[in-house]
Amino acid sequence: MVKRGRIVAFFLIVLIFAGTIGTTITGITKDIKLGLDLQGGFEVLYEVETLDGDSDVSMDTLEATTEALRERVDVLGVNEPNFNIEEPNRIRVQLAGVEDQNEARELLSTSAELSFRDVNDKEYLNGDDLKENSARQDFDPNTNQPIVTLQLKDPSKFADVTRQISQMPDNRLVIWMDYEEGDSFEEESKKEDPKYISAPAVNQTLNTSNVQISGNFTVDSAQRLADILNAGSLPVNLTEVYSTSVGAQFGQQALDKTVFAGFIGVALIFLFMMIYYRFPGVVASITLSIYIYLILLVFEWMNGVLTLPGIAALILGVGMAVDANIITYERIKEELKSGKSVQSAFKAGNKNSLSTILDANITTMIAAAVLFIFGTSSVKGFATMLIISILVSFITAVYGTRLFLGLWVNSRFLNKRPGWFGVKSKDIQDKASTEEVEPKLFGRTFDLVSHRKKFFSISLILVLAGVICLSVFRLNLGIDFTAGSRVEVLSETSLTQEAIEEDFEELGYSPEQIVISGDNNDIAVARFGTVLAQDEVGEIQDYFSNEYGNNPSVSTVSPVVGQELAKNAVMAVLYAAICIIIYVTIRFEFFFALTSIIALLHDAFFIVALFSITRMEFDITIIAAILTIVGYSINDTIVTFDRVRENLKLKKRVKSFGELAKIVNRSLMQTLARSFNTVITVVFAAVMLLLFGATSITYFSFALVVGLIAGTYSSLFIAAQLWLIFRGRNIKEKPINYVKKKQTGGPQV
Repeated sequence: MVKRGRIVAFFLIVLIFAGTIGTTITGITKDIKLGLDLQGGFEVLYEVETLDGDSDVSMDTLEATTEALRERVDVLGVNEPNFNIEEPNRIRVQLAGVEDQNEARELLSTSAELSFRDVNDKEYLNGDDLKENSARQDFDPNTNQPIVTLQLKDPSKFADVTRQISQMPDNRLVIWMDYEEGDSFEEESKKEDPKYISAPAVNQTLNTSNVQISGNFTVDSAQRLADILNAGSLPVNLTEVYSTSVGAQFGQQALDKTVFAGFIGVALIFLFMMIYYRFPGVVASITLSIYIYLILLVFEWMNGVLTLPGIAALILGVGMAVDANIITYERIKEELKSGKSVQSAFKAGNKNSLSTILDANITTMIAAAVLFIFGTSSVKGFATMLIISILVSFITAVYGTRLFLGLWVNSRFLNKRPGWFGVKSKDIQDKASTEEVEPKLFGRTFDLVSHRKKFFSISLILVLAGVICLSVFRLNLGIDFTAGSRVEVLSETSLTQEAIEEDFEELGYSPEQIVISGDNNDIAVARFGTVLAQDEVGEIQDYFSNEYGNNPSVSTVSPVVGQELAKNAVMAVLYAAICIIIYVTIRFEFFFALTSIIALLHDAFFIVALFSITRMEFDITIIAAILTIVGYSINDTIVTFDRVRENLKLKKRVKSFGELAKIVNRSLMQTLARSFNTVITVVFAAVMLLLFGATSITYFSFALVVGLIAGTYSSLFIAAQLWLIFRGRNIKEKPINYVKKKQTGGPQV
């Protein structure tokens, strides 16, 4: 008898979620803060030194400097600027949505040390003599030109200075901003654009606290100088070691294209799940929709900043979240084929899949956590979204799916309807049969283990070819690792390499490399081996903004930061591997951990080798892709090893290589469909990002696609086969006995 109340409850819950999502999703997405790569903006990393050049800076000094920078940024009207102190002596500033990036850069870096000197560069007054917040933008009453007015604390002191200056042969009072040792009025006065602000002649004693500064000011530049003076001088010297600026048009284009790619990728995943898994696939699509909503909701609650890699992580997260559904559904189908009822198959499938899902998610979480610790700001955004995705997917894919599908199963409506689970009646074993159901794919059973030498040979040949290519071609390392500058130009029309070269020649620059990309060849990327100075960046941005109507994106990385990023990349992969070895050893055994690491290093190497062959630029986001694949690869391998452990438990004692080989092959066949289906769903998402996503994550998406395919190959044909060889070498002398009460739950000798 069908219990209709449970079916009604299912539809009511779905309608409640649909109503909630429909009425709140717009508000949630509007409230999520976008990173500078999605709305344009400016990011800079400063190295802090004391005024006497000492890099040993106290935390109090760093905090005081950060506060001074914050006060300066306030005059720009930037919404929620982000300041981070990075010990021991660095400050990272992120200004998303800032309109005039050159102004922001100048405002931040100017020390604002105002000084009044004579023509011999002797100092008479400095910033300490000014009244706080007294600087104002005004107009000269005689010429109506923009000026800056300010007030001094002691009028008599100014009177004494002007009296001395007025009696000098060259009676000029030189007003400097950020005077440096070695600066000379005599030399600067010969230049068209001197460093000092102005040098008025003083003919009489001025006993006043009001000072007027005139110069080559516009209204905006006079206001900026007043703002800088009011913000106060910095207590330290700042050296820019890393910066990136993204034009607003770049950000909007990246957002639109990546969201579009995400919609297509998610739609394909939903379609595949419904076609292959039938009704459970429909349930999975519902829970995945709730999963996406919860991800955005949690991210908004966290006050997180959504970056372009973060959107990529969300889209990939859908493909990875469906993995838990696939593991569970494959187990349910397996139980149904063995002749169990729908209720029994549902219960057994959920029970048997839980530990596998847990192990797989924890190993992926380890890789994401390492990525967060060692990543830069945008990569941290990717890692944050990936961690949230893993946690939320466990809730929705495990508990949400069980709730929704359980309502239908327990209503008994699905009794005698195995077709709703994608199981054909002819594949169901007779309940009276005592034979084991042989796992099949496309109606056939494959002896994968017997071909292990062929798989090893293929991998060995490819690895050797990769080593040769890396030795000959090496990697086309981006400025993240080599230091230098990168300028990305966006045009409304098609660009050519020759045209961009002419533009840079006109400015007096010679890029090492120019690459044309974009859907209509509307993006040009120029790379420099040197770090562009602040004024050079401003000059390039002004020129290309006037020439093509869009503010170009410019990134600079100093040699020090480049070396650090390279070191952190190696350490991230190393620490991830060590943590995974420890976890897999605890949950399984050392040989499982060892072969897992060999397999994931195998996958990471293929990504690196293909970047060497294709000459694609290898930057910091590729490390994020490699660590994501490390997590995914170990995830896939864990599923296979978990089934090997389960089959060993059923066998209880294995004392010959042949027996062990059969168990491994059976385990591979049992997880084959799951492995293929998981990689298909994640590849859907990655390929859509590659084809339709923003240009800036094209290489990142390519690395993911390559890594996903390599990860599936190694999990099925390398890891398990290697474990068979390592463990089977002395199986006769040390047979495997499964000790049921062992806490680790692993096979023991």
